[in-house]
Amino acid sequence: MRKLTYFVACSLDGFIGDEQGDATAMFRFLDEEYLDFLRAEFPETLAGPARAHLGLDHLENRRFDTVVQGRASYELALKEGITSPYSHLRQLVASRTLGTSPDPDVEIVADDVVGRVRALKAEPGDLDIYLCGGSRLAGALLDEVDELVVKSYPIVYGTGMPMFRTGSPVAQFALDSVRAFGNGVVVRTYHRER
Repeated sequence: MRKLTYFVACSLDGFIGDEQGDATAMFRFLDEEYLDFLRAEFPETLAGPARAHLGLDHLENRRFDTVVQGRASYELALKEGITSPYSHLRQLVASRTLGTSPDPDVEIVADDVVGRVRALKAEPGDLDIYLCGGSRLAGALLDEVDELVVKSYPIVYGTGMPMFRTGSPVAQFALDSVRAFGNGVVVRTYHRER
């Protein structure tokens, strides 16, 4: 069975962006040491324009072959005129309001995103599914998340968009690894305790 991995950047106080979802304050921590880690371990989590800029277009997918993201996350790309931000992955966008997809390579999931993710997890394959965000989608899919990779940046928003916007019962995860970088970023990996 394939895993759903929520690979998420957040502040020290657990926000993935400000109240509008803007996370650009975290971009200043993308130094060479940290980028080397992303290139080596998670290159497919970088959107197409970033992959092109970093010269990673030639890399094969290592961990993921599919990305699931919410409408607000997808609209960040649309605002830049990018209709297929993860063209190196199968792309699904959970949205009840987008209607028709602006790109043939992007599947809009308007209903039963949980059922669609369960079907993806049941597909054969060696690569997993990358949950890109955002907050509401992560909350809706919390019971389906098998792994968390939390990139904590050394900033405090004070208020903003939480990692999970949910009313679900408590979910418990076990720590697998911690990696710290010279720029203050800490990457923690957890697996779900079932």
